[in-house]
Amino acid sequence: MTQIEEKVIDSTFQFSAPVTAKSPELQALFDFIALGASERDRDRILPYNVVELIRRSRLGALRIPIAEGGSGSTARELFEVVIRLGDADPNVAHIVRNHFSITERILRSERTQRNRRWLKAVVDGAIIGLASTELEAKRSGGRQVVNTKLTPDGDGYRLNGTKYYSTGSLYADLIFVRVLAPDGSTAFILIPTNREGLELVDDWDGFGQRLTGTGTTTFTNVHVEAEEVIFETDTDKDDLPYNIVPQLFLTAINAGIIRSILRDATALIRNRPRTFYHAVSEQASEDPILQQTVGQIAANAFAAEAIVLAAADGLDRLPAVQAQGEEAETAAALATSLSASKAKLIVDDLALRSATLLFEVGGASTTKKSSNFDRHWRNARTLSSHNPNHFKARAIGDYEINGTPLPQRGFF
Repeated sequence: MTQIEEKVIDSTFQFSAPVTAKSPELQALFDFIALGASERDRDRILPYNVVELIRRSRLGALRIPIAEGGSGSTARELFEVVIRLGDADPNVAHIVRNHFSITERILRSERTQRNRRWLKAVVDGAIIGLASTELEAKRSGGRQVVNTKLTPDGDGYRLNGTKYYSTGSLYADLIFVRVLAPDGSTAFILIPTNREGLELVDDWDGFGQRLTGTGTTTFTNVHVEAEEVIFETDTDKDDLPYNIVPQLFLTAINAGIIRSILRDATALIRNRPRTFYHAVSEQASEDPILQQTVGQIAANAFAAEAIVLAAADGLDRLPAVQAQGEEAETAAALATSLSASKAKLIVDDLALRSATLLFEVGGASTTKKSSNFDRHWRNARTLSSHNPNHFKARAIGDYEINGTPLPQRGFF
């Protein structure tokens, strides 16, 4: 980014307080993000400047209560924002997915001194990344095997190991890591990304979501302070059995992609100088076949958004249920996880179908690399591949037939 561009951004975006779901500043930010989204995706330009604007806007504090310095948004409002950001740029939306997932875990936990400190960092603009996956670990049957190890070192620990698919961590200030504790149990740590011995590598080579920094993270004798470790026995850890936010987040991004497809399809027809040989109208905008196609995409966008927000409503009901005890909370979390799982099956399909319909609108000329319209399908397909749909459908079917609860954690 040139100095002129930096000055333009500085003069355009001034954030006196954390943005809210309804902030005009937030829409202006999303409009700016959308302007360069296709070019960034096509030419693989990492969006550091965009992430810095998100950091300055303190969008990451959306769910933190107003009394603690955040925006106090509901879960429904969060996912409305995710859909809008997915529309603007699904790469950027995916970059902050783990941030919101981890922030949600902290918010659900006891407000100890360290949890307050971590939330304060988010209010001040910090972005959190994740390093959890290990390719060497076999996890069939729900087993969680972790080889990234903590070893005692004075009053703290040393961490060694390698993680993969660390989405968002390349741009993050803090990183949340699943580790093997000295006693053989699984623990988590939350440490700064600039800690000595921590290396983030941008080696993700997928055909979609190419800018998310979903690369390798290596820990070489990294110092970890005792208070940075969250053990299974700690009272301030998150005990909710289902990871609802991260799975629904991906689905919301796909809902946003359908919105973006609708915008591109509409612009294509309005600006099309010629139409198909067998068209019934000389003006593409007057062609009933093209109108029907765009109408279908619009319906898909509406349905996808409605489904995502209906599932998000379940998250908003969880705090009230929590006071009724662990059994009631687990039942409510299961119901919300079911809703999120069902939403994925439908919205993923709508996104991929809509991405294909875009080419029915524009014809062969829309396949030009300069247009980069294939990014919609590539990104939606990549997002959909996180926990493939047949595993989701099987688990839902097992529940409906046999009453078997969904798998806990992971992508449920």
